[in-house]
Amino acid sequence: MAETAASGPGMPQLDVTTFSNQIFWLIVTMVVLYYIMSRVALPRVAAVLADRRGTITSDIAAAEEYKLKAQQVEDAYHKALADARAEAGRIVDAAKAEMQAELDVQVAKADAEIAAKTAESERRIREIRESAMALVSEVSRDVTRDIVESMGGNADAANIDAAVTARLKGGAA
Repeated sequence: MAETAASGPGMPQLDVTTFSNQIFWLIVTMVVLYYIMSRVALPRVAAVLADRRGTITSDIAAAEEYKLKAQQVEDAYHKALADARAEAGRIVDAAKAEMQAELDVQVAKADAEIAAKTAESERRIREIRESAMALVSEVSRDVTRDIVESMGGNADAANIDAAVTARLKGGAA
C-alpha cells in the first residue's frame, strides 16, 4: 500500500487530467459568488455606506446649525453685556447727578447758615464796637476830668465832652 500511494498522481488539484473539470467548477463557483456578492452582499454594504454617509452629512449639517446657534447666542450675550454696561453707566451717572444735586442743596443750605451767622457776628461786632466806643468815650471823659482836676483846673462837663468827642473823631482839641 505504501507503494501505490507513492507511485500515485499526487495532489488531485495538480492532476492534469482533471484540469478541465476543475476549471468548470472554478467558473461555476466564481459565477455563483459573483451573483451572491452583486445581489446580496454588495447592496447591503452599499446601503450601510449610504446610511453612514447620510448620518455623517446630517451630523455635519446639525453641527453647522448648532455652530450658527452658538454664534447667535454669543452675539446676544455680547449685546446683553454691552446693554448692561450702558445701563450701569446710566445708573452711575444718574446717581452722581442726584448726589451732586443733593450736595448743591446742602452747600446752599450751609452757605445760607454761614451767611446768617456771619451777619449775626458782624452785628454783634458792630454792637461791641459801639459799646466799646461808648465806654472809651465815657472812660476818656472821666480820665480827662480827673486829669484836669488833678492839675488844679476847673472844667465843666460840656467842655470836656466837646474836647473828648472832637479828639475821638480825629479832630484837634
